[in-house]
Amino acid sequence: MKKNQIHSNTKLVKKIAKELGFSSCGISKARFLKEEEKKFQEWLKKGYNGTMKYLEKNFDKRLDPTKLVKGSKSVISLSYNYYPQKKIIQKNNFILSKYAYGKDYHIVIKQKLKKFLFKLNKKIGNINARLFVDSAPVHERAWAKLSGIGWIGKNSLLLNKHSGSFFFLAEIISDLELKNDYPITDHCGTCTACIDACPTDAITEAQVIDANKCISYLTIESKKNIPKKYKPKMNNWIFGCDICQDVCPWNKFSKPHNEKEFVPNNNITKMKKNDWKEITLENFNHIFKNSAVKRAKYEGIKRNIEAAS
Repeated sequence: MKKNQIHSNTKLVKKIAKELGFSSCGISKARFLKEEEKKFQEWLKKGYNGTMKYLEKNFDKRLDPTKLVKGSKSVISLSYNYYPQKKIIQKNNFILSKYAYGKDYHIVIKQKLKKFLFKLNKKIGNINARLFVDSAPVHERAWAKLSGIGWIGKNSLLLNKHSGSFFFLAEIISDLELKNDYPITDHCGTCTACIDACPTDAITEAQVIDANKCISYLTIESKKNIPKKYKPKMNNWIFGCDICQDVCPWNKFSKPHNEKEFVPNNNITKMKKNDWKEITLENFNHIFKNSAVKRAKYEGIKRNIEAAS
């Protein structure tokens, strides 16, 4: 493909991303992530993935996008802001991670990615591509880092100087040849705010998380009973945990989102501790229809409430 065509297609990709409300858009060459292989292997070897055995499967696919999309040339990394306009009142309440306030992000962002691909195909013809929103073996943060969207913070999350870390990541892997972006420098410096604030010491070292200790993992991914030693440290969190993000200095630059689908419904904002404790399966299914909270299931939320009480 000629350089001017590559340049034109790259401009089109960035333009569509902006039109659809994505905060950032970066592009990387589709290749095997050799630099991530050893780190990921060691993390799995230590058992830091807990019961998330799916992370041990499709190892090659997780590091090599050409195994997910035949003939792929580019990984388009995208971020989408979810920082709330208003936080749900936490006094006398159990706490949900901010990403779960509104409609399930998998649904919302997948729809946007489908529109993205439709617009691309309409302008340049059909391309071979797949869309990903935290739903397949894709090393999201590694690709986002490579594309210059941000750097990996000590809490292992992607950080951006202008928008902090309260954003979702998504990818389009395609056979479309595009102009690549480049990684940016790390701006965490000597700050250890996230490590110091984690109540369960889940951040074992910079950029390394032991999921077995992480409140987010314990309240969502794990189906086991929450260990007694962590119950006093739950701090009222019953779905996810934002502590390491809330204390991060870069999140002072987080700006409220403009996505109506992420605005919590009145049933959620009105709930207090007693409402949570007395919630029935029927009410749970009604209030959290199309919500990421359903991922923990009713039994999981009841378990989390008991642990945090």
